[in-house]
Amino acid sequence: MPAWRRATEGETRWPAAVVVLGTLGLQLALPDRVVLEPWWLLPVVSVLLLVALLLINPGRMGEFSKVERIVSLVLLAVVSVTTAALAVRLVLGIVHGSFSGHAPQVLVSGAIVYWTNIVVFSLWYWEFDRGGPARRAIGRSEYPDLQFPQMDSPDLARADWEPKYADYLYLSFTNSTAFSPTDVMPMRIWTKLTMMVQAAVSLVLAVMVFAWAVGALRG
Repeated sequence: MPAWRRATEGETRWPAAVVVLGTLGLQLALPDRVVLEPWWLLPVVSVLLLVALLLINPGRMGEFSKVERIVSLVLLAVVSVTTAALAVRLVLGIVHGSFSGHAPQVLVSGAIVYWTNIVVFSLWYWEFDRGGPARRAIGRSEYPDLQFPQMDSPDLARADWEPKYADYLYLSFTNSTAFSPTDVMPMRIWTKLTMMVQAAVSLVLAVMVFAWAVGALRG
């Protein structure tokens, strides 16, 4: 039986929740020129949605729940919109010269937005690969969306190996830094387009933010 058709006990939402909470905490260090007003609204909404998810199912996601799925997708949408808005405000601030004389501030802001972008796309891969964590546990997918090395070469891992959130976070990080797939291959159109968009966003942030800030520091 292919790895993507095998049923498992499922995984917990806690690793993703810890990463999201930590990332929201980092955004408190962003300058007023970047954050959205009121600054507390979207972080509070995100935390409330995250708490709701953990209350709905604090254990393993071994069965599909429509309510849990809707709440998780709403949380993903909120975090995605927030991250996109932060990136746009940061880039526009650089273009309009709002950060003139604040190169260290731009570097810190760029690093936080860059990391937030990685976390957001890791959630996209995690929530949509083979229908999400719960559907992956059921093993109903006919074909894989993302091909991990352990799926292609079963002798490299345990027979019951399944990707967890950390694997998707690693995938997102490597795609953002290499601007291309590394060891995990996109198999479906949506995964290819999503990785393409992520690489494009990361490239813009790296070129416009970090290059500008380093140039300003040297100047």
